[in-house]
Amino acid sequence: MVTRERRAGDVDYERHGRRYATVRRTDPRIEARVHAALGDARTVLNVGAGTGSYEPADRYVLAVEPSATMRAQRPAGAAPALDATAEHLPFDDDAFDAAMAMVTIHQWSDVERGLRELRRVARGPVVVLTVDAPALRRYWLAEYFPEVVALDEGRFPTIEQVTGVLGDEGGQVRVDAVPIPLDCVDGFGEAFYGRPEAFLRPEVRAATSGFGLTDPVAVRRGLDRLADDLASGAWDRAHGHLRAQAEYVGTMRLVVATP
Repeated sequence: MVTRERRAGDVDYERHGRRYATVRRTDPRIEARVHAALGDARTVLNVGAGTGSYEPADRYVLAVEPSATMRAQRPAGAAPALDATAEHLPFDDDAFDAAMAMVTIHQWSDVERGLRELRRVARGPVVVLTVDAPALRRYWLAEYFPEVVALDEGRFPTIEQVTGVLGDEGGQVRVDAVPIPLDCVDGFGEAFYGRPEAFLRPEVRAATSGFGLTDPVAVRRGLDRLADDLASGAWDRAHGHLRAQAEYVGTMRLVVATP
């Protein structure tokens, strides 16, 4: 397996993404929203595709993913994946019916250029699943890992930035909040809003890049406090209602730009 000499984003997925697919998987309820946003597109480009989550199986899909480690974890039968980046898509204008980018734009070196590239190559909808990072402050995880939350606030482009770029290209842009189900199978941070014990597992933290980029001492401090509060019942006294809450509307947003 050939890896890139320089990583494409701020996380080295060649080193830290080897077990990514065991935690980050397609959740069917989020998938339904993504596929609906693609409309009747028959050809779809997935940019920053990772291990292939949320790619529709009933359409022609081509993936772009700069990490060889991530490409190697794509399941058998997944769409072909090219070694390229969002900022330099090797396709003609209007080459695809639609383009999608699933929780990846915070990894791009030039978000504006990458979004304009998506719009350039898609003659139909551009669908971006991303995070409204300032809303992370309302999530209980901020009580235990404020450094992770602060870091992510600086990494994720604001929703206004995303809609501003896509809106500049013409057409209409809408933003939908994406409810997260209690038993969400895609292991991003908020997926465990009612299952706090999950954060004590190294593989769960490894699948959320903010943990890997934060000072390990700060992460350890938060883990120790979380473990103590779970053992004493303090977490449940403050947040235990979340264990039975069917959905959580937090930071996840689906941005859909139509020409």
